[in-house]
Amino acid sequence: MNSKIEDLLNVAKINELIHKKELEEKNKNCLMVTLAIIGAVAAVAGIAFAVYKFLSRDCFEDLEPSDYIDDFDDDFIEFDDNGEPITED
Repeated sequence: MNSKIEDLLNVAKINELIHKKELEEKNKNCLMVTLAIIGAVAAVAGIAFAVYKFLSRDCFEDLEPSDYIDDFDDDFIEFDDNGEPITED
């Protein structure tokens, strides 16, 4: 009789251990699924950004720095014969 009780207790302990392992595996699977979803979203975002950069027009390619030099400052200053700027008093 005593051995039967011990056998039942051992079976109960084994069932608890198996159940704990199943829960751990289930939690690991849940974590893996979550990380896989995050990775897939990041990959799609990266691909979308790469396609956007590849297809976007480069607006600054045709512009040269000489186009923006301000040559108009000299037109508004009057100079005398010696090359000195004329100031109004």
